[in-house]
Amino acid sequence: MLEAFIFATILCGFFGIILKKNLVMKIVSMDVMSTGAIAYYVLIASRDGLFTPIVSSVKNVAYSDPVPQAVILTAIVIGFSIQALMLVGVMKLARNNPTLESSEIEKSNTP
Repeated sequence: MLEAFIFATILCGFFGIILKKNLVMKIVSMDVMSTGAIAYYVLIASRDGLFTPIVSSVKNVAYSDPVPQAVILTAIVIGFSIQALMLVGVMKLARNNPTLESSEIEKSNTP
């Protein structure tokens, strides 16, 4: 059931990118889609009964792998930086155009 909600989140973000005409809403939709993708990765990577790799006297214990955590943290940071860069681009477009609708910007900037 949780996987269905995560896929619905990804699809909502995907269709928001395609269907919305406002550039800020496209950026928000991309963030929703990336959040869904990260949530799906966390859902798949999570398992019960794993311990952190700490030195102890217990032998033959299933340790958790720290690599997926590092990948997710990297994806979050890269997603945040891309979102900030896109918002700066939209701010520069807003200085020259009275609207943030993509079709109006294309009409005004076409020779």
